[in-house]
Amino acid sequence: QSAVQATLQGRRELLEEICHTHTRKRRVLSPEDLRHLIVDDKHKLLYCYVPKVACTNWKRVLMVLTGDGRYREPLAIPANEAHVAGNLRSLSEYSTAEINKRLRTYLKFVFVREPFERLVSAYRNKFTRSYNTAFHKRYGTKIIRRHRADPQAEALEKGNDVSFEEFVYYLVDPQTQREEPFNEHWERVHSLCHPCLIHYDVVGKYETLEQDSRYILKLAGAEGEVKFPAMSKSTRTTGDMAAKFFDNISPFYQKKLFNLYRMDFLLFNYS
Repeated sequence: QSAVQATLQGRRELLEEICHTHTRKRRVLSPEDLRHLIVDDKHKLLYCYVPKVACTNWKRVLMVLTGDGRYREPLAIPANEAHVAGNLRSLSEYSTAEINKRLRTYLKFVFVREPFERLVSAYRNKFTRSYNTAFHKRYGTKIIRRHRADPQAEALEKGNDVSFEEFVYYLVDPQTQREEPFNEHWERVHSLCHPCLIHYDVVGKYETLEQDSRYILKLAGAEGEVKFPAMSKSTRTTGDMAAKFFDNISPFYQKKLFNLYRMDFLLFNYS
């Protein structure tokens, strides 16, 4: 435990240092900022979920912890049910006084992942799986229209064959962010969880997911109630796999993409 503790302490200190040097003025949190914070009042936990960083399993675990015995086994909960808005409470639903009290007194944690690996994971999940037709329609068609030289009519209609390169062009295109905020699957952790405004007690990492998760459940006094599910290794995006996707992204675009996710690289100590 003490080794884990030391690692987590180091992450916290680094985070504070980077926040200190890179954020000019503190602003006040709005309810909109708190949408990603899930509340477990029973165990006094606040979890900021980041898509593509084991958030489905953490939501399942929290459904077991807050479900009054309705759920016993995290993996028995279907993935889509874990994401139904009403199943877990968000901090944004509370009154200002209740929000402040929870931010002051609850154990707050977030899980992060190497930013480029998270992006490849989001791309694979949202653009290469045939069942994600909503994403293909909503984002794929736009990406193809804007970033493909001579698109076929079918691609423009279905948006289901976006290449990773086209996805990268879309992300770094200034017009993309002018139009609307990033989708949460590729939004920066920094923008989803506001680690310079909210003092997270634990910054867990995808790379050390199981030990960090065990540690958090222990801190919450919940290790007897639920076990964090072990990762299925078969389909997950690894660093090596992510690197292959970057093979045909030019250094120029890699740099642009790095600048976009720069705060996540810095805050969470990814090189």
